[in-house]
Amino acid sequence: MKKSWKLISALCILTLLAAALAACSGSNSPSATNEPQAAATDAPKDNEEPSKDIPTLVWWLIGGQVPNNFSKAIDAMNAYTAEKIGVKIDIKVASWGEWDTKINTIVNTGEPFDIMFTNSGKYSKQVAMGAFADITDLVQSETPELYKLIPEKVWDGTKIGGKYYSVPTYKDSSLTQYWVYDDKYVQKYNIDINNIKTLQDLDQPLRSIKSGEGKSFYPLPMTQGEGLNGFFNHYDDLTLGFSPIGVRTDDASRTVVSVLEQPDIMADLKLLHGWYQDGIINPDAPTKTENDKGRPFFAAQAFPGAEISWQINDAIEKYDMVQHFGPIYTTSTIQGSLNAISANSKYKKEALKYLELVNTDPKLRNMLAFGELDVDYKNVDGEKVIERISDTWPLAAYSQGTFFNLAVTKGAPEDQWEQVKKLNDAATSSTVLGFALDIGNLQTEIANCQAVWDKYKYELITGASDPEKMIPKITAELKSAGMDTIMKAAQEQINSYFK
Repeated sequence: MKKSWKLISALCILTLLAAALAACSGSNSPSATNEPQAAATDAPKDNEEPSKDIPTLVWWLIGGQVPNNFSKAIDAMNAYTAEKIGVKIDIKVASWGEWDTKINTIVNTGEPFDIMFTNSGKYSKQVAMGAFADITDLVQSETPELYKLIPEKVWDGTKIGGKYYSVPTYKDSSLTQYWVYDDKYVQKYNIDINNIKTLQDLDQPLRSIKSGEGKSFYPLPMTQGEGLNGFFNHYDDLTLGFSPIGVRTDDASRTVVSVLEQPDIMADLKLLHGWYQDGIINPDAPTKTENDKGRPFFAAQAFPGAEISWQINDAIEKYDMVQHFGPIYTTSTIQGSLNAISANSKYKKEALKYLELVNTDPKLRNMLAFGELDVDYKNVDGEKVIERISDTWPLAAYSQGTFFNLAVTKGAPEDQWEQVKKLNDAATSSTVLGFALDIGNLQTEIANCQAVWDKYKYELITGASDPEKMIPKITAELKSAGMDTIMKAAQEQINSYFK
């Protein structure tokens, strides 16, 4: 009996030890320290603990809702990159609507990550906060292929204080703006799309569509964050990401101005307000965070053939895309898509090597841009042409790496990326190209002014508020918050930079 009791006691002890070991293993797994999926969508983890010899990098990207096969697609990428460079990736996706808030929270709280997609407006502030690693020397010594791939002008556009803090996405790095129309409305209302260059030119076509389609149909649907894409294109924001301050891109005097008070901006804001009042813009635009699929008309920064992907994503038979502005280089257009490495990452070299592979390896590039092979896309011509077979892959291709090793989507021009290079080559330059505002001594004023702008911008840029009433109010509050100090410093820095 004593032997049986000893045996039972031993089994109990072993059971307790096993449970304790399991609990420790769970607390040390990568998923245990992640935020819950309600806050953001994470790539599901493997059941097995990752090998200590193969680091798994956390990469924050922007995109849509994650599909059921997201984990399988990431697993396929990881199997490939683990063999190629000994690195895996854990992609986390912040939705379009939560992007600003989520990324600000990560940076402000010091939440661990290795790579983060960022862009003009956020980038300089995040560098000033010490969030990103200085990769000036590392990118040249550790990833020479990556450094060589990206033109010097594009690298220079990322510099802050003469140093590189991010890898720019070499793509349509100049800005070209397009109007995009659902062709069925173009045909139905006989719209002469090639002669529409300005907002005023759009007035009659949009009113024709509204009149024909009825009260609950909105020809120009908007969301709060975007408003009308490209609305402030004529003004260089000096990488501040703050629309109320800028220099007109063709101003040879390089004079810093209060953008909202400029006559051309006021006229366009009044037009938007009239459209909002007349039901051309959706009434929930100031609060709406995500676009609906299948918009009848929208504006976009784009490039030849971009409409093919939109047609697939929106289930639209045909989009007509017409260029109306650009191409133009500004420092902000170059900073429109960047991937930065955390200053606190333990794997800075590995992160750079991963970004180098993204930018130089067509197979990985296609997987990131299109998803799971033979589920989301299939190869038509090796790695050069693919056919999309789903519309659920959430990641934005422009946020990841160069376009110039990316497959062309079937239906787009076969020379699509050559056309994009030609746009870059033909681009004019902002008169302040190369200049990036040093905000080191301006952070209080910028934060205060941004808080003022954030109070009013959604209603203003969607046409919901009357600009003749609101702009004097906004401007007065901005001046009280320190806008004049920012403008004075910007003018002094510009004068010094270009002397």
